[in-house]
Amino acid sequence: MSDKHLSSQFDAELSGVSTRVLEMGGLVESQIAQAIYSLTHFSGDVATQVLQTEARVNLLEMEIDADLSTIIARRQPTARDLRLLIAISKTIGNLERVGDEAARIARTVQRLINTGVSTRLRLPVSDVSFEASLATASLRRSLDAFARLDTQAALEVIKGDNEIDAEFDGLMRKLITYMMEDPRTISASIDLVFVAKAIERVGDHAKNLAEQVIYIVKGADVRHNTPEDVESIIK
Repeated sequence: MSDKHLSSQFDAELSGVSTRVLEMGGLVESQIAQAIYSLTHFSGDVATQVLQTEARVNLLEMEIDADLSTIIARRQPTARDLRLLIAISKTIGNLERVGDEAARIARTVQRLINTGVSTRLRLPVSDVSFEASLATASLRRSLDAFARLDTQAALEVIKGDNEIDAEFDGLMRKLITYMMEDPRTISASIDLVFVAKAIERVGDHAKNLAEQVIYIVKGADVRHNTPEDVESIIK
Protein backbone atom coordinates (compact mmCIF):
# COMPACT_ATOMS: atom_id res chain seq x y z
CA MET A 1 0.00 0.00 0.00
CA SER A 2 1.39 3.42 -0.96
CA ASP A 3 2.44 6.04 1.60
CA LYS A 4 -0.02 8.42 -0.02
CA HIS A 5 -2.88 5.97 0.51
CA LEU A 6 -1.86 5.43 4.13
CA SER A 7 -1.73 9.18 4.65
CA SER A 8 -5.21 9.58 3.16
CA GLN A 9 -6.56 6.89 5.47
CA PHE A 10 -4.94 8.54 8.48
CA ASP A 11 -6.40 11.92 7.51
CA ALA A 12 -9.83 10.32 7.21
CA GLU A 13 -9.47 8.75 10.67
CA LEU A 14 -8.45 12.09 12.20
CA SER A 15 -11.34 13.82 10.48
CA GLY A 16 -13.75 11.17 11.69
CA VAL A 17 -12.73 11.39 15.32
CA SER A 18 -12.79 15.20 15.20
CA THR A 19 -16.34 15.04 13.84
CA ARG A 20 -17.36 12.81 16.74
CA VAL A 21 -15.88 15.30 19.20
CA LEU A 22 -18.06 18.02 17.68
CA GLU A 23 -21.05 15.67 17.90
CA MET A 24 -20.33 15.17 21.59
CA GLY A 25 -19.89 18.91 22.00
CA GLY A 26 -23.25 19.62 20.41
CA LEU A 27 -24.86 17.04 22.68
CA VAL A 28 -23.52 18.55 25.91
CA GLU A 29 -24.30 22.07 24.69
CA SER A 30 -27.91 20.98 24.21
CA GLN A 31 -27.83 19.25 27.59
CA ILE A 32 -26.78 22.45 29.36
CA ALA A 33 -29.43 24.46 27.52
CA GLN A 34 -32.08 21.96 28.59
CA ALA A 35 -30.85 21.99 32.18
CA ILE A 36 -31.20 25.77 32.34
CA TYR A 37 -34.62 25.60 30.68
CA SER A 38 -35.72 23.09 33.29
CA LEU A 39 -34.60 25.55 35.99
CA THR A 40 -36.17 28.69 34.56
CA HIS A 41 -39.45 26.89 33.80
CA PHE A 42 -39.31 24.46 36.75
CA SER A 43 -39.86 21.59 34.32
CA GLY A 44 -39.37 18.17 35.81
CA ASP A 45 -39.86 16.51 32.44
CA VAL A 46 -37.01 18.45 30.84
CA ALA A 47 -34.79 17.77 33.85
CA THR A 48 -35.44 14.06 33.33
CA GLN A 49 -34.43 14.38 29.66
CA VAL A 50 -31.12 15.93 30.73
CA LEU A 51 -30.39 12.98 33.01
CA GLN A 52 -31.29 10.50 30.27
CA THR A 53 -28.86 12.22 27.88
CA GLU A 54 -25.99 11.72 30.32
CA ALA A 55 -25.69 8.05 29.34
CA ARG A 56 -25.27 9.01 25.66
CA VAL A 57 -22.55 11.52 26.54
CA ASN A 58 -20.67 8.96 28.63
CA LEU A 59 -20.91 6.38 25.85
CA LEU A 60 -19.55 8.84 23.28
CA GLU A 61 -16.59 9.62 25.52
CA MET A 62 -15.73 5.93 25.81
CA GLU A 63 -16.14 5.31 22.08
CA ILE A 64 -13.93 8.25 21.13
CA ASP A 65 -11.35 7.16 23.70
CA ALA A 66 -11.29 3.71 22.08
CA ASP A 67 -10.88 5.27 18.63
CA LEU A 68 -7.95 7.36 19.88
CA SER A 69 -6.22 4.31 21.32
CA THR A 70 -6.63 2.42 18.04
CA ILE A 71 -5.31 5.32 15.94
CA ILE A 72 -2.27 5.85 18.16
CA ALA A 73 -1.45 2.12 18.19
CA ARG A 74 -1.82 1.70 14.42
CA ARG A 75 -0.44 4.99 13.11
CA GLN A 76 2.12 6.01 15.74
CA PRO A 77 1.54 9.70 14.95
CA THR A 78 4.08 12.44 15.58
CA ALA A 79 4.22 16.23 15.77
CA ARG A 80 0.90 18.02 15.16
CA ASP A 81 -1.08 14.83 14.57
CA LEU A 82 -0.05 13.53 17.98
CA ARG A 83 -0.87 16.90 19.57
CA LEU A 84 -4.32 16.73 17.99
CA LEU A 85 -4.99 13.27 19.44
CA ILE A 86 -3.74 14.27 22.90
CA ALA A 87 -5.86 17.42 22.78
CA ILE A 88 -8.92 15.46 21.70
CA SER A 89 -8.45 13.12 24.67
CA LYS A 90 -8.43 16.10 27.04
CA THR A 91 -11.28 17.77 25.19
CA ILE A 92 -13.69 14.86 25.51
CA GLY A 93 -12.86 14.64 29.21
CA ASN A 94 -13.87 18.27 29.61
CA LEU A 95 -17.02 17.74 27.56
CA GLU A 96 -18.01 14.77 29.69
CA ARG A 97 -17.65 16.94 32.78
CA VAL A 98 -19.86 19.59 31.20
CA GLY A 99 -22.46 16.85 30.87
CA ASP A 100 -21.96 16.03 34.55
CA GLU A 101 -22.64 19.68 35.46
CA ALA A 102 -25.83 19.64 33.38
CA ALA A 103 -26.97 16.51 35.22
CA ARG A 104 -26.15 18.16 38.54
CA ILE A 105 -28.35 21.13 37.64
CA ALA A 106 -31.18 18.83 36.54
CA ARG A 107 -31.10 16.92 39.82
CA THR A 108 -31.22 20.22 41.71
CA VAL A 109 -34.26 21.28 39.69
CA GLN A 110 -35.99 18.03 40.56
CA ARG A 111 -35.25 18.61 44.23
CA LEU A 112 -36.60 22.19 44.09
CA ILE A 113 -39.77 21.01 42.38
CA ASN A 114 -40.29 18.15 44.83
CA THR A 115 -40.03 20.54 47.80
CA GLY A 116 -42.47 23.01 46.22
CA VAL A 117 -39.98 25.87 46.32
CA SER A 118 -40.84 27.06 42.83
CA THR A 119 -44.30 28.14 43.91
CA ARG A 120 -43.51 29.57 47.34
CA LEU A 121 -40.40 31.70 47.15
CA ARG A 122 -38.92 34.44 45.01
CA LEU A 123 -35.48 33.35 43.79
CA PRO A 124 -32.94 35.00 41.44
CA VAL A 125 -33.42 32.40 38.73
CA SER A 126 -33.09 35.01 35.97
CA ASP A 127 -29.60 35.89 37.24
CA VAL A 128 -28.61 32.22 37.08
CA SER A 129 -30.00 32.10 33.55
CA PHE A 130 -27.84 35.06 32.51
CA GLU A 131 -24.71 33.42 33.94
CA ALA A 132 -25.66 30.29 32.00
CA SER A 133 -26.04 32.24 28.76
CA LEU A 134 -22.46 33.49 29.14
CA ALA A 135 -21.12 29.99 29.86
CA THR A 136 -23.00 28.28 27.03
CA ALA A 137 -21.91 30.98 24.57
CA SER A 138 -18.33 30.40 25.70
CA LEU A 139 -18.73 26.66 25.19
CA ARG A 140 -20.17 27.22 21.71
CA ARG A 141 -17.29 29.51 20.74
CA SER A 142 -14.70 27.06 22.00
CA LEU A 143 -16.25 24.24 19.96
CA ASP A 144 -16.29 26.49 16.90
CA ALA A 145 -12.63 27.35 17.54
CA PHE A 146 -11.86 23.63 17.71
CA ALA A 147 -13.71 22.95 14.45
CA ARG A 148 -11.75 25.67 12.64
CA LEU A 149 -8.54 25.40 14.71
CA ASP A 150 -8.88 29.16 15.21
CA THR A 151 -6.44 30.38 17.87
CA GLN A 152 -7.83 33.92 17.86
CA ALA A 153 -11.32 32.65 18.62
CA ALA A 154 -9.83 30.44 21.34
CA LEU A 155 -8.12 33.49 22.84
CA GLU A 156 -11.46 35.33 23.01
CA VAL A 157 -12.93 32.42 24.97
CA ILE A 158 -10.03 32.58 27.42
CA LYS A 159 -10.45 36.32 27.84
CA GLY A 160 -14.20 35.96 28.41
CA ASP A 161 -13.82 33.58 31.34
CA ASN A 162 -13.32 36.52 33.71
CA GLU A 163 -16.81 37.82 32.86
CA ILE A 164 -18.36 34.49 33.85
CA ASP A 165 -16.39 34.49 37.11
CA ALA A 166 -17.56 38.05 37.86
CA GLU A 167 -21.18 37.10 37.22
CA PHE A 168 -20.80 34.12 39.56
CA ASP A 169 -19.38 36.35 42.32
CA GLY A 170 -22.25 38.82 41.92
CA LEU A 171 -24.80 36.02 42.10
CA MET A 172 -23.22 34.73 45.30
CA ARG A 173 -23.62 38.15 46.90
CA LYS A 174 -27.25 38.31 45.82
CA LEU A 175 -28.02 34.84 47.20
CA ILE A 176 -26.42 35.73 50.54
CA THR A 177 -28.67 38.80 50.67
CA TYR A 178 -31.73 36.65 49.96
CA MET A 179 -30.83 34.28 52.78
CA MET A 180 -30.23 37.11 55.25
CA GLU A 181 -33.51 38.85 54.40
CA ASP A 182 -35.69 35.73 54.38
CA PRO A 183 -34.47 32.59 56.21
CA ARG A 184 -37.11 30.57 54.35
CA THR A 185 -34.97 30.90 51.20
CA ILE A 186 -31.85 29.39 52.77
CA SER A 187 -32.32 25.82 51.56
CA ALA A 188 -33.33 26.81 48.02
CA SER A 189 -30.62 29.48 47.84
CA ILE A 190 -27.98 26.91 48.75
CA ASP A 191 -29.28 24.75 45.91
CA LEU A 192 -28.89 27.73 43.56
CA VAL A 193 -25.33 28.25 44.84
CA PHE A 194 -24.50 24.76 43.58
CA VAL A 195 -26.26 25.48 40.27
CA ALA A 196 -24.32 28.71 39.84
CA LYS A 197 -21.06 26.91 40.64
CA ALA A 198 -21.91 24.20 38.10
CA ILE A 199 -22.42 26.88 35.45
CA GLU A 200 -19.16 28.57 36.40
CA ARG A 201 -17.42 25.23 35.89
CA VAL A 202 -18.95 24.97 32.41
CA GLY A 203 -17.17 28.23 31.66
CA ASP A 204 -13.95 26.75 33.03
CA HIS A 205 -14.30 23.70 30.79
CA ALA A 206 -14.93 25.95 27.77
CA LYS A 207 -11.72 27.77 28.60
CA ASN A 208 -9.91 24.42 28.84
CA LEU A 209 -11.17 23.50 25.37
CA ALA A 210 -9.89 26.78 24.00
CA GLU A 211 -6.47 26.12 25.53
CA GLN A 212 -6.36 22.77 23.74
CA VAL A 213 -6.98 24.49 20.41
CA ILE A 214 -3.89 26.62 20.98
CA TYR A 215 -1.94 23.50 21.97
CA ILE A 216 -2.90 21.78 18.70
CA VAL A 217 -1.98 24.72 16.50
CA LYS A 218 1.00 26.21 18.33
CA GLY A 219 2.30 23.27 20.36
CA ALA A 220 2.24 25.49 23.45
CA ASP A 221 0.69 24.55 26.79
CA VAL A 222 -1.02 27.80 27.84
CA ARG A 223 -2.71 26.51 30.96
CA HIS A 224 -2.18 28.82 33.96
CA ASN A 225 -1.10 31.66 31.67
CA THR A 226 -2.72 35.09 31.70
CA PRO A 227 -4.75 36.09 28.62
CA GLU A 228 -2.01 38.60 27.84
CA ASP A 229 0.62 35.86 27.85
CA VAL A 230 -1.56 33.67 25.65
CA GLU A 231 -2.04 36.52 23.19
CA SER A 232 1.72 36.95 22.84
CA ILE A 233 2.14 33.20 22.27
CA ILE A 234 -0.31 32.98 19.38
CA LYS A 235 1.03 36.02 17.51
